[in-house]
Amino acid sequence: MADKKMTQVADPSSAIASYLDELLHTATDSALREEPEPPKPVARERTRIAPKPAPVVARPVAEAKSELRKPETPAPVAEKAPEVESPPVEHKQVADIPSPPEVEPPGRPEWSDKPFECLIFTVAGLQLAVPLILLGAIHRIEEPVKPIPGSPRWYMGMRPDRDRNLRVVDTAEWIMAGRAPADARDNYRFVIRLDSSEWGLACDDVAQSFTLKPDEVRWRTARSKRPWLAGTVIDHMCALIDVKTMADLLVRAEREHHLDLS
Repeated sequence: MADKKMTQVADPSSAIASYLDELLHTATDSALREEPEPPKPVARERTRIAPKPAPVVARPVAEAKSELRKPETPAPVAEKAPEVESPPVEHKQVADIPSPPEVEPPGRPEWSDKPFECLIFTVAGLQLAVPLILLGAIHRIEEPVKPIPGSPRWYMGMRPDRDRNLRVVDTAEWIMAGRAPADARDNYRFVIRLDSSEWGLACDDVAQSFTLKPDEVRWRTARSKRPWLAGTVIDHMCALIDVKTMADLLVRAEREHHLDLS
């Protein structure tokens, strides 16, 4: 039983299929749960209500006169405690208390409001899509990309690109977080540059381009997990990449790892 379990975990096709299902489930589940929260009740300031006076009970006149005839006995005088002046209490209205600013989830990309051209490419058996308007260029890998010593596993190295160097990312390792097949780099044939950035995604193959309507994508707005995933195209079983967010994540990772990639 243990050997069988190890075989299932190590099977690259099973890992890829599981990851694809997870991508689709992430987009579907987040889209279903993205409903506006009901407004929270506003706390109202309590109003102090004065106690009602005790009702006056009428007594007979004779009883009242008899009490007047009784000699008055002086009541013992209690020692008066020293008065302690209490600090003034500052009453704040609810409107005067500033509320913490709400953190708005990232909205849909600006290019998602109307139909757009989209390109599908494959990485380790996964299909990914990128808008053509944000596709900087497609380069063929003719020579092996030399890695930089001490760099993380998701960073392959640099490739000359006209007047600058292009940072090449091991896409399978970057998006699958350690579950990528061991031989993923052996199948890379192209590098897709993200818009005008200095980052490129290595991929196996580039498929056809097609026009995608906004209602054909299951968009995501809650992106606490996989912020680069803008949504999924269910008909094509592929994940749609938010190019700007992907490039920003790569720049942030470069800074966190203190990489000298210049």
